[in-house]
Amino acid sequence: MKRTKKQRHNLQNFWAQRMVDDQVVPHFSRFLHDDPYVKPYQTEIERRYRVFCGLKKQIEDNEGSLEKFSRGYERLGINRTPEGLKYREWAPGAHGVFLTGDFNGWNRTSHGCTRNEYGVWELTLPYKEDGSSPIPHGSKVKVAIQLENGDLVDRVSPWIRYAVDPNDGTHLYVGIHWDPPQPYQWQNSKPKKTSGLRIYECHVGIASPDLRVASYKEFAYNVIPRIKKLGYNCIQLMAVMEHAYYACFGYQVTNFFAASSRYGTPEELKELIDVAHGNGILVLLDVVHSHAAKNVLDGLNQFDGTHSGHFHDGGRGFHDLWDSRLFDYTKWEVLRFLLSNLRWYMENYKFDGFRFDGVTSMIYHDHGLGHGFGGDYPDYYGLGVDTDSLIYLMLANDMLHSLYPGVITIAEEVSGMPGLCRPIAEGGTGFDYRLGMAIPDLWIKILKEKKDEDWRMWDIVWTLINRRHGEKTIAYAESHDQALVGDKTIAFWLMDKEMYWFMSETTPLTPIIERGLTLHKMIRLVTYGLGGEGYLNFIGNEFGHPEWLDFPREGNNRSYHYARRQWQLVDDHLLRYRFLNEFDGAMHHLEEKYHWLEKPQAYVSLHHEDDKMIVFERGDLIWIFNFHINKSFADYRIGASIAGKYKVALNSDAREFGGQGRVDPNCEYFVDSQPWHERPFSLLVYIPCRTALLLAPA
Repeated sequence: MKRTKKQRHNLQNFWAQRMVDDQVVPHFSRFLHDDPYVKPYQTEIERRYRVFCGLKKQIEDNEGSLEKFSRGYERLGINRTPEGLKYREWAPGAHGVFLTGDFNGWNRTSHGCTRNEYGVWELTLPYKEDGSSPIPHGSKVKVAIQLENGDLVDRVSPWIRYAVDPNDGTHLYVGIHWDPPQPYQWQNSKPKKTSGLRIYECHVGIASPDLRVASYKEFAYNVIPRIKKLGYNCIQLMAVMEHAYYACFGYQVTNFFAASSRYGTPEELKELIDVAHGNGILVLLDVVHSHAAKNVLDGLNQFDGTHSGHFHDGGRGFHDLWDSRLFDYTKWEVLRFLLSNLRWYMENYKFDGFRFDGVTSMIYHDHGLGHGFGGDYPDYYGLGVDTDSLIYLMLANDMLHSLYPGVITIAEEVSGMPGLCRPIAEGGTGFDYRLGMAIPDLWIKILKEKKDEDWRMWDIVWTLINRRHGEKTIAYAESHDQALVGDKTIAFWLMDKEMYWFMSETTPLTPIIERGLTLHKMIRLVTYGLGGEGYLNFIGNEFGHPEWLDFPREGNNRSYHYARRQWQLVDDHLLRYRFLNEFDGAMHHLEEKYHWLEKPQAYVSLHHEDDKMIVFERGDLIWIFNFHINKSFADYRIGASIAGKYKVALNSDAREFGGQGRVDPNCEYFVDSQPWHERPFSLLVYIPCRTALLLAPA
């Protein structure tokens, strides 16, 4: 923030000129080799890299370092200093800024701030005679902004660390000065990623079977043991950044530095993360930097009385479909705000990384709306790309990976932007993983539109293997998107209303339930083995949680019926949900043993349309899938690359998974020297209909 007039950098001019000092651009040979289709766009890749380097150098020249720049939370908002409690706020459009709250009887003009040349307002409140804070911990605080016409309007500081609904009937969140005299004492160190990323995507509020909002503590001590037992090594927390409207699923953020108070306090969120770390589980935050809620009285919108501030002015500052505001990534203080937001969650809460929401919306001027993205490279390197947003993501990834070598960043990105998950020095954007968003679309399309006998094996295989070489993908059959009201989970597409009546073992195993249980397991396993370098599941879907997900709102009489996870279904040993749960755990423990997620992409030796067979090898395992509705095969020859003999490692038809037990678990499969399907060896197997079989070297 200490910039002389001579040094002061007009960021808008910098972005407009797109000019930087001469510098050596890294040789992008690996990128060009892996994807020769980017060769014609090498100049544009180099231009983006130069813009990134130029912006980073400007930050280092003016702020000392990117590390210092990204600690904005130590200077802005309310912080302790030797002189007293200091309040700073960037509000360039304001004509006056006043701090008000419990501490001054809500006097809106008694504590005025002074403005510097950069639009930052400042106020120092001396400590009391006994050395205590002039604003006690837990006090309600707001900011009174003076408009151009002299009127005062109330706002919540963008840097507030805690915000609550005062339950006064307004439903307007108020800021809380969070400065506990006894901060949370961490007990566990961060775990290291030792194998493939197995993510349990979850929402704290729905993690109870009761008709209410669950808490951080309940999640820590009731749900994390379940996650650990199943074998997941990472959880992805949704809807943590404060959002005034619960039904938005956390994607309309109002208070970026505040952990949602509806689940508990900041210290209780720290406890949740600490408990996860103690169980060897990494914790990712679902971070929303693609847009912000348009709330005015308790959000960022019009904070300083103008329509710009943190956002673009005019049409570029609004997302019509999401009904939200869009950040202006060319503004110096917006970059400080967002980068500091990432640092805050890494430093204060000890998160292990982030899943960046809405990346497609960020990096294209049309936000990807109505855009098919058929793989046309001009789309990725043309004028439709929002360079400002793309450079921000490069800056964020560079900062995170430089300061936290073990950090994990995941992009929710549907267009297939080349290089998104390549290191920045190779010409990429710097993410570690992207979500394989085409995979759940495939499964839902198949289940909605095709009869079982019309499933095309090659379509399944191609969608699962079609990813960019050298860029890691998180594979998933379904996430929260498929669980939301208006859609159905895979379990509900397969079994629908029969789940209400025939999931008990005291009732007949109907053809619909049998098909549903079988295909639920097979869909997950083939996705897991073939689809990526990481795997994700949404809370409850591992055991086929029935129905959809819908939060209390006016349209459903504010009901919590669909905003919960009914753990009693999987805990009841008379219900068939437990079979899916046991199979889910078996998959993860097998991955922990064979580490196939970290192995090269699978070699697919067979996809047979008439037999409905898929066979591939990955992680020393042979994966065999028979999707045929009624045709079992005895002595079915499949290719193998390893000589010797194999044993059954996982069988979806095993009785402990609700199957018929048609495959002998003790059977040994001897490899012979006959080449088959371009593999040097082969073996014969019995593979029943609608069964997945994994064979491991004995």
